[in-house]
Amino acid sequence: MKGTIREIITKALDGAIAGGALKTRKPVILERPKREEFGDFSTNLAMLLAPEEGRSPRDIASILVEGIAASPVVARCEVAGPGFINIFLKRSYWYSILAEILRKGEGYGDLDTGGGEKIQVEFVSANPTGPLHIGHGRGAAVGDACANVLKAAGFDVTREYYINDVGRQMETLGRSLFLRYQELLGMPVEFPDDYYRGEYMKEIARDFLTKYGTRYRDARPGEPGDDSLPVFIEFAKDSIMSGIKKDLADFGVGFDVWYSEKDLFDKGLVEETLKELEGRNVLYEKDGALWFRTTDYGDDKDRVLVKADGSTTYFASDTAYHREKLKRGFKRIVDVWGADHHGYQPRMKALFKALGEDEERLKIIFIQLVSLSRGGVPLKMSTRAGEFITLREVMEEVGKDACRFFFLMRRPDAHLDFDLELAKKQAPENPVYYVQYCHARIMSIMEFARERGVDVPDVVGPDTLKELSRLDQKEEVAIIKHLAGFEEVIEKSAVEMEPHRVTFYLQELAGLFHPYYNRNRVVTDDPGLTTARLLLCRAVATVVAKGLGLLGVSAPKKM
Repeated sequence: MKGTIREIITKALDGAIAGGALKTRKPVILERPKREEFGDFSTNLAMLLAPEEGRSPRDIASILVEGIAASPVVARCEVAGPGFINIFLKRSYWYSILAEILRKGEGYGDLDTGGGEKIQVEFVSANPTGPLHIGHGRGAAVGDACANVLKAAGFDVTREYYINDVGRQMETLGRSLFLRYQELLGMPVEFPDDYYRGEYMKEIARDFLTKYGTRYRDARPGEPGDDSLPVFIEFAKDSIMSGIKKDLADFGVGFDVWYSEKDLFDKGLVEETLKELEGRNVLYEKDGALWFRTTDYGDDKDRVLVKADGSTTYFASDTAYHREKLKRGFKRIVDVWGADHHGYQPRMKALFKALGEDEERLKIIFIQLVSLSRGGVPLKMSTRAGEFITLREVMEEVGKDACRFFFLMRRPDAHLDFDLELAKKQAPENPVYYVQYCHARIMSIMEFARERGVDVPDVVGPDTLKELSRLDQKEEVAIIKHLAGFEEVIEKSAVEMEPHRVTFYLQELAGLFHPYYNRNRVVTDDPGLTTARLLLCRAVATVVAKGLGLLGVSAPKKM
């Protein structure tokens, strides 16, 4: 919709230039004023033109207003303040937008902004050393919703999970399982503090015992001549990954690619990457280690890729992985990381620059911490025994929909306080209930209308605009204007990669609809008014369902 208004203003500017009144061209910037008296749209174009025109912004605005007001969709146009142009649109224009929404139906909100550009979103990527906790859950909700809005905006999206299945953490995981296994066999064990101590490891050990019996009773994982450690590692990893995949599936999250770090080594991609970086003269040796000169590209210190003992660092794997992403042809690469990885960003940007790539091709979304509370009382998140509140526990208590919606109620880089009792409440103060009830309420209205023999047209016909003109209440027009902004929200959410904008939008739409319904009958004794209001309700339900779908939340028909 902004495109239409932008064209009107551009046409007015072109006309003024053609007539000799103005000589300068500038891009048109549009804003939606927060106050109704400032119009439906506002532009500062006159103020941008003033320096080069050598005239006051108000003089220039007066020239532009004449051309803008000539448009058949503009009711009036005013010059305000130092030179803002406030534009008021005719109601007939808003009715035409509503008709378009009804005509597009479920396709309303599908855009071509991305033009099919390939983009990869890598998210969750939790280490396969334990179940997903609520922090992973927030990252899953953000990553999945981000992928959804990107796809809706016309991008070719690949969802990817990176499995960190190499390194010391995996050896520690294997040894942790071995000790729990010995414990089940009645053998005395001392469990180091840095081992994985959660209850889940005992469950995995029981499964290991069921499969292998006492075969590995006398094993010495990791010691010379003993090849049992990989067995323990793979069993634990496969068990944990199976649980992670089940949790994510139940959370409504799927991936196109599960990428193993181990494959990077098996395919020689780490070694290949090191050779390429060496050829670019960005590596050097110091103290027996191989360093990447990332300070040449904005990092605060150089980074080790290969340690003195010959083992590679996590950064070495990450360099190979991101280089491989680039070779797969993704124009944009999105990483969704926990806030504790914030210091990792400069070295990753340095990698892109060292490879001769635009660092803007890499977008990192940081996920801040989640605090759980119950009725305002904070909950303890973890213990020394390695236990923590899992995503599964929260899902089972409040449900997938509430869980996802709450995770998306704030900017990802803002701290989130998740109140379990509020998330379960079937009351207006529960945001997800308030939005879902908007859809369910409209479905109930439609059923009520059908029971009384009222037919709501499925097809937008030539008389639709005339029918919609009955929607002349201020509240009705406000709802239509809000519906008209949905595609803009999707586009902005995709471009900025901020899916929480959709959550905000839906809460605002529900906040407009519920009071309207409470004050007005939809099915009335006036057939024309009834049809118009039912059409408005249908459009609201369509947008609510679409928006909730982008968030990975259901749109129930009954509540």
